[in-house]
Amino acid sequence: MPKFNLSQATAVTLLAIMVVLIIIVPLLPGYDPYKQDLGGALLPMGGENFRGDFYLLGTDTLGRDMLDRLALAGQVSALIGLSAVMVSLFIGVTLGLIAGYFRGPVENVIMGLADLQLSIPRVLLLIAVTAIIGPSVTNLALLLGLTSWVAYGRVARGMTLSLREREFILSARTQGSTATWNIRKHLLPNVLPQMLIVGSYEFGMIIVMEASLSYLGLGVQPPLPSWGMMVSEGQNYLALAPHLAILPSIALFILVAGFQFLSQAFTRENELELVA
Repeated sequence: MPKFNLSQATAVTLLAIMVVLIIIVPLLPGYDPYKQDLGGALLPMGGENFRGDFYLLGTDTLGRDMLDRLALAGQVSALIGLSAVMVSLFIGVTLGLIAGYFRGPVENVIMGLADLQLSIPRVLLLIAVTAIIGPSVTNLALLLGLTSWVAYGRVARGMTLSLREREFILSARTQGSTATWNIRKHLLPNVLPQMLIVGSYEFGMIIVMEASLSYLGLGVQPPLPSWGMMVSEGQNYLALAPHLAILPSIALFILVAGFQFLSQAFTRENELELVA
């Protein structure tokens, strides 16, 4: 049987909870995150309305099931996070491979762009651009992806600088292979596995950024729920119904922590492979 270290076991446990929330809960009978029942508003966890309907995690200010709302918000966050990771992965790996392989002025320009982006506070940049183009799920995913490529680019460039002088690359050059062929056939397959580490870490960071923007009203817009927006709305009812703000905060923590532990597990495995 395979042995799990602490990081792997923690990641599996936390992500399994998220799988149940995001995938299993929407399949349950009666799932309806938009159904309102003003007569059953602000029910506590485990409460029932006058019809005897049971709510495991209570209801919000409009009488909507908190469990259903959390599940839909998790789906929205996961969709935005995965989309943003794919965008940033494509841009970062492409630019990193080009910079590391060709070097010279090309590398200076690409790394200069990376340094320029890092010099601008990311949150302020996202707030400014979102305020101009308007908040939406599509815009949010694209903006988060376009502002997250630097980490992928730096790692891809560093690995390419090391690999470009290896024997199998030099041998391919002497046989007349083109730069495009070398990048696609030799460099890309060696770089992509390392992107799992970067991607698992960046996914958690993107989820936090999405929740932050939604908390400020610049992310996901009603009636579509978001954990950040649910925290923002629930903080007005902390004395009366604290679960409105606490539950989405816990869900956000579990998802982000799960991917952070997953990133640590990938890093540990990579270190063991290098030692071996």
